[in-house]
Amino acid sequence: MTFLLFFLLVLSESRADNFDEAYSDLEHYRTIYISENGPQLSVDTAQPKVISQRGGNATLPCKFNRDPSSAPNPKLRIKWTKLTSDYLKEIDVFVAMGFHKKSYGRFHGRAHLQAASENDASLVITEITLEDYGKYKCEVIDGLEDDTAVVSLDLQGILFPYFPRLGRYNLNFPDAEKACRDQDAIVASFEQLYDAWRDGLDWCNAGWLSDGSVQYPITKPREPCGGKNTIPGVRNYGMRDKQKERYDVFCFTSNYKGRFYYLIHPSKLTYNEAVQACQKDGAQIAKVGQMYAAWKLLGYDRCDAGWLADGSVRYPISKPRRRCSPTEAAVRFSGFPDKKHKLYGVYCYKSNN
Repeated sequence: MTFLLFFLLVLSESRADNFDEAYSDLEHYRTIYISENGPQLSVDTAQPKVISQRGGNATLPCKFNRDPSSAPNPKLRIKWTKLTSDYLKEIDVFVAMGFHKKSYGRFHGRAHLQAASENDASLVITEITLEDYGKYKCEVIDGLEDDTAVVSLDLQGILFPYFPRLGRYNLNFPDAEKACRDQDAIVASFEQLYDAWRDGLDWCNAGWLSDGSVQYPITKPREPCGGKNTIPGVRNYGMRDKQKERYDVFCFTSNYKGRFYYLIHPSKLTYNEAVQACQKDGAQIAKVGQMYAAWKLLGYDRCDAGWLADGSVRYPISKPRRRCSPTEAAVRFSGFPDKKHKLYGVYCYKSNN
């Protein structure tokens, strides 16, 4: 039980026997609240990060502890929100109060409480999407008491730098978001770029990240990339104007439910012929993100340059060899050839749905 003790601080130079006389002109006072028994509610997570993949399920841990002497509260409220990458907004995910439960927006029908015990507020998310990546806040409200905890949902996947046919440094932030979506990906976070840099990514072109900053990873310092005598690291241009300034973008993608493959065809194809050939095979021309996911997550290896949906020509090498990326495993990029006259093979994607 919390006791409130009120202390009145009085500015007075004289002593008085009469209480009313001493305090009749009181102007300055302060109220001090003292809690004798500490907080009556606490919320915590068993782990700060949960790792899953697109199409999978994840349980975000959250438990709360109430004062054992407190009476049951049928109006106790559990609320889950998702923090935006810039931490300026919270997106409603799920709310529960007694028998009333509701999931919101794109989480509708995919989010529910685990409810393994009476103090379990863990959230289960099914059929995870790329957009589900990020930080989530678990909040428990018990009358006048409330507490929160934050847990991150990370995804297995691959980050890749991207620029369109127009060339480098042609994307403002909305354009960058669309470019990644068009390639079956999302704009990557700083954490994902940092992890890619630690895995050896070296890229000398600045790109947008999901928080609106522009950065690029350097493992081998050199003059055109921040200076020859600088240390390796992620170079940061800071937060930029999302509408006016133009850069490349770093995209992130994860597992997919489908089949990525090189179409065996009797002849090489123009771009339009490649699109039609995939459709005739009951598929669609593959996207850049699907090639990266197949290469990184499935070890896909093919030494044949082929068209992709954005009009680029690439090929994935997971086993370096002579004439096929001899120095490193990589997705090789052959540019954006003339769609009407240049002939190549094609990579297709067939969804399980």
